[in-house]
Amino acid sequence: PQTQPWLCPQQLAWGLAPHQKITPGLAEKLCFTATATTSYAQAAAVAAQWGVVVDDSVIHQQVQRAGERAEQQAQARSRATPPPPKTAVPPGALVIMMDGWMVRERGGDWGLQPAAEAGERVAWHECKSAVIYRLEQAAKTAGERGLLVEKFVVAYVGDPLEFGRRVQAEARRRGLGQVTRVYVVADGGAWIWNIVADRFAEAIGVLDFYHASQHLWELTHSLHPTNAAAAQAWGGSPVTPVTAWGGSRGLRTLQALPSWCAERGQVPPPLVAKTINYFEPHREHLHYAARAAEGCPVGSGAMESLGAQFQGRFKRSGQFWTAQGRRLLMALDVARRNQDWAAVWQRN
Repeated sequence: PQTQPWLCPQQLAWGLAPHQKITPGLAEKLCFTATATTSYAQAAAVAAQWGVVVDDSVIHQQVQRAGERAEQQAQARSRATPPPPKTAVPPGALVIMMDGWMVRERGGDWGLQPAAEAGERVAWHECKSAVIYRLEQAAKTAGERGLLVEKFVVAYVGDPLEFGRRVQAEARRRGLGQVTRVYVVADGGAWIWNIVADRFAEAIGVLDFYHASQHLWELTHSLHPTNAAAAQAWGGSPVTPVTAWGGSRGLRTLQALPSWCAERGQVPPPLVAKTINYFEPHREHLHYAARAAEGCPVGSGAMESLGAQFQGRFKRSGQFWTAQGRRLLMALDVARRNQDWAAVWQRN
C-alpha cells in the first residue's frame, strides 16, 4: 500500500514478466523450435504436433525477448577477458574458417506503392560467418565424407572489426592461447585477411584450395580461349596447378605470363593481371602439400556448409527480414549451435 506496486509473488518466482502468459519453460521450447525449423509458421506447425497450439506471431515475440538476451551475452563475451577453461586444453591445433554470404532485408522503401515507383524496397547485407574447431574433432564417415564432431560458429552482420572481435573471443573460449598451432582457411576476401592480420597474426594462413584452383582454371582458358587442348596442357586439370606450384614458385610462374605472352605475339588478357593481384598477398598461403601433411584442411568446406545451413534459415524464398528480427533470431541460433543455450535461459 505504501509504494503502490501490484505484483504476484508466484509470478516472480516463476520468472514471468508482467502480463506474461507463457512460462519460461514453454518459451524455451518454442524458441528452440524456431531456430531448428525454417520459418515461424513451420515452428508453429511443429509445436502443434507436440501439444501446443500457438500462433507464429507468439513464437516470434518470444524469440525477440530471448534473442535480446542472447545478443547481449554475445556482446559481453566479445569484450570480456575469457575465464580459464574449466578443463585443460590439450595441445593440438585450432582451425578457423571465415567467409560471408548475403542476407535479404527490408529496405528503406519497403512496402512502397505503387509497385512501379522506384525505391529501395530490398536491401542486401553481408553476413560474416566463421567456423572454429579443434583439429582432432575432424573425422570422416564410413563413406569418407568429412565430418566435424564438434564445432563453434560466429555470425554477424555489420562492421568487420566487431566481427573480428567476436571471432577472436569465441576462439579464445575454444582454446586459442593454449593450442600449439592455429590455422586460418579462407578465400581471398581482403576483409578476411585484414582480420587475420589484426587478430590472428601468428596463425598459419591457407588460401582456400578450390577458390585458388578456380582462378587458375579461368586463367588457363583466357590464355587459350579457342584451344582447350592447349589450356589443358598449360594448366592441367582445374586443381592440378595449385598443388603443383605452391608458394612463391607458383607466383613467379604467374608473374612471368606477360613475357610468355609477348614471346608468342599475344596480348596478355586482363585476367592475367587480375589473377596475379589475387595471388600476390597469398604467397605464403599456398603450401597445400605441407598443410595437408599436418592434417590441416586446405579447403573451407566446413565454412561453405555452415553458410548453406544459415541460408536455409535466413534466406528462404519470400523472406525479407527486418534488421532486428534477423539479428535476434540469429543470436539465438548461434547460442544453440555453440552450447550457450542454457545460459540464455538462466535466471539471475
